[in-house]
Amino acid sequence: MSRIDAKFAQLRREEKKAFVAYVMAGDPNYETGLEIVKGLPAAGVDIIELGMPFTDPMADGTTIQLAGQRALAAGQDLEKTLEYARELRKTDDTTPIVMMGYYNPIYSRGVDAFLVDAKAAGIDGLIIVDLPPEEDEELCIPAQAMGINFIRLATPTTDNKRLPTVLQNTSGFVYYVSVTGITGTAEAQAADVAPEVARIKSQTDLPVIVGFGIRTPDAAEGIAKIADGAVVGSAIVEKIGAGESVADVLAFVKSLADGTHRG
Repeated sequence: MSRIDAKFAQLRREEKKAFVAYVMAGDPNYETGLEIVKGLPAAGVDIIELGMPFTDPMADGTTIQLAGQRALAAGQDLEKTLEYARELRKTDDTTPIVMMGYYNPIYSRGVDAFLVDAKAAGIDGLIIVDLPPEEDEELCIPAQAMGINFIRLATPTTDNKRLPTVLQNTSGFVYYVSVTGITGTAEAQAADVAPEVARIKSQTDLPVIVGFGIRTPDAAEGIAKIADGAVVGSAIVEKIGAGESVADVLAFVKSLADGTHRG
């Protein structure tokens, strides 16, 4: 059983929904970013999404784009992002870590080398937003052969004809993108999301986690009531970008986690 599977099994026993927090590795710099990541589990985060900074983040809004630029300017790269996982694993062997980003840095490193290094570092899953199911042989199939979950995005435009293709090789959980467009630009509405979550769950036994457009504890609670959990990224990254202290960022994260766990 993977760490992701074990986490969802634990949450089901506790009758809780999953809170997933996204942060950009290396934002605003290596040391501060690592301190934040290390503090996420104690703040109630069930799964950590670790952003891989990239120069051309086409699915991301301004907030995440700027975070990537800050991280790259501070010298963050794929190796240092893997180092975050290695550092966290020294004290935490249970919180799942999912790397989220784009294929180019992995391709540049070499898929086989990356997967060996990611597995050794304690990475549990990958969300690669620019690799469609038609390219599963590139990374998805090799990753799953290594025991690393490959988590697919479903969106409001994923119709019933497309959905089985999206779900075919997905593992860990399904990430439902609640709004059309890029990150951080619109607010998720539970009433609109509920039928879409139900539609996806009718086609898979995997947990369905909702992200994009969740910015407050109340919003996280509302989404958690109709899904298996909530993802918050831009709202957290905004506070990091504004220069808030690590303690203040983690306090905000805890409020989001508490909201989700009430759902």
